[in-house]
Amino acid sequence: YTFLADGRVAAAYPDRKTGQTAVAIMNEDGSSKKVYSGSESGLPHSVGGLTPGTKKDEIYMIGGGPDKPAGVYRWDLSASTLLASPSSQEIDAAYISKPQPVKFPTTLGEAYGFYYPPRHPTCSSQEAAPPLLVKAHGGPTACTGATFNPKIQYWTSRGFAVLDVDYGGSTGYGRDYRRRLRGAWGIVDIDDVCAGAQYLVKQGLADAKRLAIDGGSAGGYTTLGALAFRDVFTAGCSLYGVGDLAALAGDTHKFESRYLDGLVGKYPEDEAIYTERAPIHSVDKLNCPILLLQGDEDKIVPPNQAETMHQALLEKKVPTALKIYEGEQHGFRKSENIEDALNSELYFFSRVFGFDCLQANPEIEVFPID
Repeated sequence: YTFLADGRVAAAYPDRKTGQTAVAIMNEDGSSKKVYSGSESGLPHSVGGLTPGTKKDEIYMIGGGPDKPAGVYRWDLSASTLLASPSSQEIDAAYISKPQPVKFPTTLGEAYGFYYPPRHPTCSSQEAAPPLLVKAHGGPTACTGATFNPKIQYWTSRGFAVLDVDYGGSTGYGRDYRRRLRGAWGIVDIDDVCAGAQYLVKQGLADAKRLAIDGGSAGGYTTLGALAFRDVFTAGCSLYGVGDLAALAGDTHKFESRYLDGLVGKYPEDEAIYTERAPIHSVDKLNCPILLLQGDEDKIVPPNQAETMHQALLEKKVPTALKIYEGEQHGFRKSENIEDALNSELYFFSRVFGFDCLQANPEIEVFPID
C-alpha cells in the first residue's frame, strides 16, 4: 500500500478467483473505498510496488501479466502507461502457458497456487498425465504471482506441468492465512506443497510417478523437507536451500537475524525443534534423487550447507549431484549461470524419469543412477 498525494490510501491485493491484482483507493479513515481491477480499469493484470506520483490520482507501479514481463507503469485511476520494461522481446503466444488459479484441500483447510499446463505449438504428448514440477517460493512469507515468468515457461514448453504454490504463511491471503506459518515453518509449507501435488494427481493433471519439486532459499528448505519428511515426490532440486536450520540461525545476515524466532522458535532455547525440522539431520529418510545448486559467495545460506547435504547423500548412496557456481550469491544473477542451472535441472530430471534431453549436460555426474 501507499499514501497518495492527497492523503488517500492505495492498496494492492490479489483477486484469487481471476489471478489478477485489484487496487483499492480509500480515505485514511476507511469511510469510502473504490476498487479497480484488470484491463477494464486500465490496470495491468498483476501489479505491486505502488508509489504515489505528484498529481492527485497518479500512481507508479510494477506491473505485468501471464504473457507480459514485469515493467514500470504510470496509472491515473483510468488508464495505465508503460514507462519501462526489462525486455522488448516479443514472445510467441503459442508457447505461453497461462496460469490457472487453483485452491486445494490441505491440513489446515485450503491452500492456493497457480497451475500451468504443458504448452508447445508443435509438440504434444499422448500420455494421460504429464510430469509435474511443484515450485515452492522463497521468503518464506512472500508469495508467488501470475506475471510472465520465463523460468516457468521453460518447463511448460518442455512437457512439464507446473504448480506454483502459495503455501500457508504466504502473504496476500489475509491475516489468518499469513499466521499459519507462525512456529510451523517446516510443517505447514511441506503439507501444502505435498497436498497440491496430490490434488493435481487426483484431477488427472499430473503423473503420480513423475512428481518433482524445486525451490530457492526458503523454497529450497521446503523442497528438502518435503523429500525428507514425506513420501510424495520422485525427485527434487534445491537452489541455495536451507538444510540446517540451526546453522541458518547462527550464520545468516543481520537483516534476518531473528526471523526464525517467529517461524520456528527462539534459538538456542528451542534448539531441539531446529534439529527435528532440519533435513540435514534426517538424511536417513531421504530416498529419492536430489540436485543441489549453490553460489560460492552466498552469505545468507553459506555453501557449506549444500556441501554437507551432498556428502551425506553420497554416503547413503542416494542419487545426487552438486553444482557450485563461482561468483554467485543468494540467487543467481549471471545469465549464463541461470541458463545452466535450468538446463542442469532438466537434465537431472531426464536421468530420473528416463526421457531424452536435448539440453544434455555432461558436466553433471549423477551418482549412482544407472
